[in-house]
Amino acid sequence: MDDISLRALGLALVLLLAIAAFFSIAETAMMAVNRYRLKHRARKGERGARLTLQLLDKTDKLLGVILLGNTLVNAGAATLTAVIIKRLFGEGELALGLGTLAIAFAILVFSEITPKVIGAAHADRIASPVSFLLAPMLKAATPVVWFVNLFVQGLLRLFRFHAAPQPSTTLSQEELRSLVLEGAQYFRGKHRAL
Repeated sequence: MDDISLRALGLALVLLLAIAAFFSIAETAMMAVNRYRLKHRARKGERGARLTLQLLDKTDKLLGVILLGNTLVNAGAATLTAVIIKRLFGEGELALGLGTLAIAFAILVFSEITPKVIGAAHADRIASPVSFLLAPMLKAATPVVWFVNLFVQGLLRLFRFHAAPQPSTTLSQEELRSLVLEGAQYFRGKHRAL
């Protein structure tokens, strides 16, 4: 890596932070998307909504590919930061410690919290477009995700932890009543705003 310029290393680091941000926004948007609205859009023939529902039917695999990508990218960013720090300041413990703090802060702000806030706030708009990127990633990473999930399942069995079944999308009468009342309040507020 000594023949690669510092500028190229810096650009690569920014790219890794951006990719990590994608995985964070995708994870939050996919988990926060309104499934009722999504099902309605899928019934109307929207391809992105159908793909999103297909991915959400395999939540363990979906989360596996997202977390695999995010972990690899964040590890790469940390390693790249160490290389940059070494080039700029040598191998001093203080410099490496400060570099670790700097990359942890950058990952937290730019690649984790900010994208997750955006993903949660705009989940319905973001989930379908990111599905088009996640679906081929899931297909390509299926063997790796399967291998990792072997260890996860073994660990869960070891601790006698049983994963909860997929949540039902059927609403009770009380839940439906709450949903209708919330919707009525929402529309009253929208009507006043107009």
